[in-house]
Amino acid sequence: MFKVLTRNQISVKGLDRLPRQQYEIASEFNSPDAILLRSHKLAVDEISPSVMAVARAGAGVNNIPVADCTKRGIPVFNTPGANANAVKELVIAGMTLGSRGILDGIKYVSTLGEMTDGAEMSALLEKEKKRFKGQELQGKTLGVVGLGAIGSLVARAGLDLGMDVIGYDPALSVDAAWRLPSSVRRMENISSLFARADYISLHLPVLDATRGLVNAELLANCKPTLRLLNFAREEIVDNAAIIEALDAGRIGRYIADFPAPGLIGRDDVVLMPHIGASTDEAEENCAVMAADQLRDFLENGNIKNSVNFPALALERTGGTRIAISNSNVPKILGHVLSALADADLNVIDMLNKSRDDVAYNLIDVAAAPTDDVIDRIRAIEGVINVRVIA
Repeated sequence: MFKVLTRNQISVKGLDRLPRQQYEIASEFNSPDAILLRSHKLAVDEISPSVMAVARAGAGVNNIPVADCTKRGIPVFNTPGANANAVKELVIAGMTLGSRGILDGIKYVSTLGEMTDGAEMSALLEKEKKRFKGQELQGKTLGVVGLGAIGSLVARAGLDLGMDVIGYDPALSVDAAWRLPSSVRRMENISSLFARADYISLHLPVLDATRGLVNAELLANCKPTLRLLNFAREEIVDNAAIIEALDAGRIGRYIADFPAPGLIGRDDVVLMPHIGASTDEAEENCAVMAADQLRDFLENGNIKNSVNFPALALERTGGTRIAISNSNVPKILGHVLSALADADLNVIDMLNKSRDDVAYNLIDVAAAPTDDVIDRIRAIEGVINVRVIA
């Protein structure tokens, strides 16, 4: 029986992917096997020695101590793309709200509640509507920074809206490239994209290289009518630089999902309360993906969508499976295989992959290893942890 500790309200559709005859799920456990969460900020001391995996029902993992998990051989899973459609739809709404006088118009109409003459109201609205005139998206240039699961959907939506779409992503994966429409023009550098675009939508994770990426220097040569949208992470934008650029007329409007002091109350800023993935469908999709990945790891040792371990999946061909994580240095696998050979354990199948400083191995052996064999493997210098999966 696996024990899964939840640290947020997780969609029932996700929890139902974990059969109750094999899984016990609760918000309190002394020794859980795994942690499933959403936005809860997980402290290091919350991760007990029994924890084998952490899964987040969402894309970002800045609320999880990933580096500490890596040192302990704990894969951290996320759910890239599960909430992509929800964010894409809000980006489209943001572009429209940033282009038309929709919000001001709604506020104005709300002041007319005491009027009782319909004809008089119609005449007044006809007179005043010019105050809320805006611009259309069709024919404008949309720049998408970050062309992953969400960025590629936003790029495609821009094309569907009749926009010219340009994109920048220095770490574009093969899978992401396949998702990207061929009519999206890739830019060689981000500065060129910022100089050319009428709208820019940011879709980057928070990394050392992206923190504060949108700064005063990058905003210096934009079109003064630029609409900049941030539905990714607050940390990738320097808010002080945004305020300075707006005050100086170097950009036209900032639309974001991350309210912050200094931005609230400005006519040239549209802010939403971090609702990019706040739909029933997105929460369900994220929970289902997180639960499926967690189950496959706990039952089979397979890894998909981990932010700190290599992707690795090995079909079960019988026998007993040994899952081993270790430092990514030479000779460790050789020592492991020697330990198995000395115990007369025949290897049926195996797979080994590495990512940065960590290597991960799945080894299927013909018979169950004894505790002495597992202890010998654990004692090999560089081995982080060992797990036997029946």
